[in-house]
Amino acid sequence: MIINNIRMVLDDGVVSGSLEVHDGVIRHISTQQSRLPQALDGDNGWLMPGLIELHTDNLDKFFAPRPRVDWPAHSAMSSHDALMVASGITTVLDAVALGDVRDGGDRLENLEKMIDAVITSQQRGVNRAEHRLHLRCELPHHTTLPLFRQLVDKPGVSLVSLMDHSPGQRQFVNIQKYREYYQGKYHLSDEAMARFEQEQMENAQIWSDANRRAIAEECSLRNIALASHDDATEAHATESHQLGSVIAEFPTTEEAAYASHRHGMHVMMGAPNIVRGGSHSGNVAARRLAELGVLDILSSDYYPASLLDAAFRVAESDDNTFTLPQAIRLVTRNPAQALGLDDRGTLEEGKRADLVLARRHGEHIHVDQVWRQGIRVF
Repeated sequence: MIINNIRMVLDDGVVSGSLEVHDGVIRHISTQQSRLPQALDGDNGWLMPGLIELHTDNLDKFFAPRPRVDWPAHSAMSSHDALMVASGITTVLDAVALGDVRDGGDRLENLEKMIDAVITSQQRGVNRAEHRLHLRCELPHHTTLPLFRQLVDKPGVSLVSLMDHSPGQRQFVNIQKYREYYQGKYHLSDEAMARFEQEQMENAQIWSDANRRAIAEECSLRNIALASHDDATEAHATESHQLGSVIAEFPTTEEAAYASHRHGMHVMMGAPNIVRGGSHSGNVAARRLAELGVLDILSSDYYPASLLDAAFRVAESDDNTFTLPQAIRLVTRNPAQALGLDDRGTLEEGKRADLVLARRHGEHIHVDQVWRQGIRVF
């Protein structure tokens, strides 16, 4: 396969020309146009590496599209996968939450079904994107460590994050924001919310530190990438580094982002934060971290189409901190490096032919075609 008439977003610049793929691998990159009649016309679009998503909750929406609606696993997985590739994502870590659900919650009921769907569909070769697993471990809960031990050796587990959403710290330093979020999510009365808040604080005292240390140790033994989550202070970042974290997911302050970056962790922020212009929780804006030079990875989190959109917004920002190649690294090379996936993430001869062809239509960037290992999937 040859793709002609394209602007290739390489690691260090944008080059016009053509790209040749053979047996699922990029074999040749040329600054010349191919004269072969079978070459595909890229119509002067941007050709980029396939996007790599490390943290998405999107799968939940398809398994439980409405409260008390239990959707068939095959259909849910297929629909989720289709949305991923339509957004230009060719490698996706599907995040499943351990320990953060109240009794009867959809995520708890669907946990095993979702994990089995990801593993089975990947093994059968029916997915268009490559799907792996990200275990999100809510630390202040008695079920978290047993569930983690039950799931950590499942095929495809590639990332584990350590979360603590108890009131008064990290994402919810602002208690009022905590109450607004959970009272709205679970439709609690003021009295019920007060009981819920007290229960979460007591659980954190009992379980958080012990679970954090145990899970980090088991990830180290298995060589599974570890991520912190919502660190708010320099002390949080230092602790995460000492536990072996290689990714700092969604630090909530400039202080925590700077400290994480200084410790060599990849600082990851939400692409929706870029698109919306700030954090929905009132924390530090991802664009601000980009301006400060401490943003390394973007994640679509809850909105897959935000990933490519956000990268272009970063590149086109008025402060000009990032060139387009540097911005595209946030969603390709950098997440690949964080996971040790050396076979993808850049347009380079010998790398996997995971490719995205996109162009601007008006004010928006649209994904036109997507290939995974040289096979067109969108």
